[in-house]
Amino acid sequence: MTSFPTDDNPIRGPRGIQSVEVGGRLLLALAHVGRPLSLKDLAQEADMAPGKAHPYLVSFGKLGLIEQDAAGRYGLGPLALQLGLISLQQYDPVRLATPVLADLAQSTGHTASIALWGNRGPTIVRIEEAPSAVHVHMKPGTVASLLNTATGKAFAAFQSRERVLEVLDARQKEILPPEFEAELAQIRACGVSLAVDSILAGISAMAAPVFDVNGRAVMILTLIGPTVVFDTRPDGPLAIMLRSFAQMLSRRLGSPTPQPGV
Repeated sequence: MTSFPTDDNPIRGPRGIQSVEVGGRLLLALAHVGRPLSLKDLAQEADMAPGKAHPYLVSFGKLGLIEQDAAGRYGLGPLALQLGLISLQQYDPVRLATPVLADLAQSTGHTASIALWGNRGPTIVRIEEAPSAVHVHMKPGTVASLLNTATGKAFAAFQSRERVLEVLDARQKEILPPEFEAELAQIRACGVSLAVDSILAGISAMAAPVFDVNGRAVMILTLIGPTVVFDTRPDGPLAIMLRSFAQMLSRRLGSPTPQPGV
């Protein structure tokens, strides 16, 4: 059960609206658990009776903060996702990289994206479509697979192992193949990750990390395009250009870490 202040033990500080704070416990419970819950389970997690929780859920549903799935379980709704994306986008690296994204797409001829590490793993927050007639449809808010996407593998290579394992379920942890560990080591050495026809046939991607002043990989730049015209060589012109953009952003963030592969 998530720990919350109760009605008999209100939050100390400036006077607020108690009903908002009580209803907010349902949102906090969903964020804490990270998956849709039945009314009974959600109310229990928020430490309130189901009959008390239901009116709050109805109001939150009208606002788009909560929605029900086909099984009647409650999960975070589209407004909650939009608020989360706005919060991620306000993070300084994104503001810094957004103007650069159009230059990257224009220079390479491929769709470019920015991803941050969110609660569920690598999350796409910005997309710049390719200048060519071929577009790769992807939406902000998409969570990239750690195992099967260039974005996910780049984060897996440069994030702490603990944070990576947090977003993998128990089955995936048990079967994480040794060849994947070898691939992560190669990514750390050359500075780019690759995914060729892994999610969609005929689509390839390449990603590179951006480091902050503490030497942490805070953002991933990814290029996506048709495999037939996508240069997948780690030492090819496309990889060199992608690494140079990532290195430029890392320098502007004050990173003391040399860009891998450069």
